Amino acid sequence: MIFERAFFSRTITPRPPEPSNGLSIILSCSDSSIVLLTDLTDFLKKEKNIVKQIMRKQTDYIELYTDYLISGNGYATATGLSSMLDGEVSHDQITRFLSKNEFNSKDLWAQVKRTVREVEKDDACLIFDDTVQEKKWTDESDIMCWHFDHTVGKSVRGINMLNALYYSGEASIPVAFEIVEKSIQFSDIKTRQVKRKSDIAKNELMRDMIQTSINNQLKFKYILMDTWFGAKENFEFITKKNKEFIAALKSNRLFATSLENKHAGKFVRVDELELSDGVPLEGIKSLYEAI
Repeated sequence: MIFERAFFSRTITPRPPEPSNGLSIILSCSDSSIVLLTDLTDFLKKEKNIVKQIMRKQTDYIELYTDYLISGNGYATATGLSSMLDGEVSHDQITRFLSKNEFNSKDLWAQVKRTVREVEKDDACLIFDDTVQEKKWTDESDIMCWHFDHTVGKSVRGINMLNALYYSGEASIPVAFEIVEKSIQFSDIKTRQVKRKSDIAKNELMRDMIQTSINNQLKFKYILMDTWFGAKENFEFITKKNKEFIAALKSNRLFATSLENKHAGKFVRVDELELSDGVPLEGIKSLYEAI
């Protein structure tokens, strides 16, 4: 990323630090180099100028805005980015760029494909998880509405996104995403309140994302998911694609310890199984025969 290149591009040969009235800080050191700051203020000014010079040449707003998001530790705004660059890129330029483009998972794959090809392995993992970006005061729409957030155990108002993270070796790269749209409005019979629902479930979205990853010839063996996606249809879909899965199961899910028990209808709840640490248990979940 731009900030990383600008910040860590210069080192000096190790030498004893000289007395200075300014602030001296050692940022990093190794056998061959050491970065020594004898005046932090001057250094930061120089680094900012370098970043601005790079930004002036930067015509890819996606790269520019991404670097801004990565470098920031607070709220990200078009005004904040413009101020950071001392007006080199105006607030209106950033706003127009963000408003006139509608980015999707295909655009993400185009950005990361080259990097993925450099690190992908046959035994890599594809990790699925959804997140809710809470926005209490934004006007409601098909994507900006109420979603259940399992991290807080209640519904919150915001944007719900399903992400696919590719993990290979020590690299973690997002390769796909979907925004949950709740375009169908209905009236709740009990509360008589107007609610929303999506015309496609998140489990179906995940299966579509897996298929897209396969179509993109992405190398991976395992699919990881949490309890939300621990469903029979997902397990069957994954095994038919010659992939393996690791999934958490809710404690009330039914489980048969053998195929014979499954045919005899002898199922037990997951929280009633006798499990030992480090000892795998083979069995059949509900009507599924591949766990």
